[in-house]
Amino acid sequence: MNATTLAQRAYAPTAAPTRSARSIEYDVIARITYRLKTAIESGKLAPLLEALHENRKLWRTLAIDVADDENLLPDDLRARIFYLGEFTSHHTSEVIRKKASAVPLLEVNTAILRGLKQERTLS
Repeated sequence: MNATTLAQRAYAPTAAPTRSARSIEYDVIARITYRLKTAIESGKLAPLLEALHENRKLWRTLAIDVADDENLLPDDLRARIFYLGEFTSHHTSEVIRKKASAVPLLEVNTAILRGLKQERTLS
């Protein structure tokens, strides 16, 4: 190793590039959606219950965030996200009681991901 190589390493960026909140949000929803999809396809109860729980926590967090008066999203969008949080909570209970399919939850998440992805490409 020579002095030039050592200098390049010493002054190289050490941190990963800063990611936007939307990018992080997209990645979190995508990960949870993938787990939910995989659990549905497996047909096994334990992974499905874990994925449902994680998805319900996600939507509870989103609902709490948009209910905050300090949230900067437009009121109409905040209301729709809050409604989806309520729907997700109720529908998850129905899935757990084996009275409904988990597929609509997957469809909601997928639609949100499409919207976030479109927003990312427009930025």
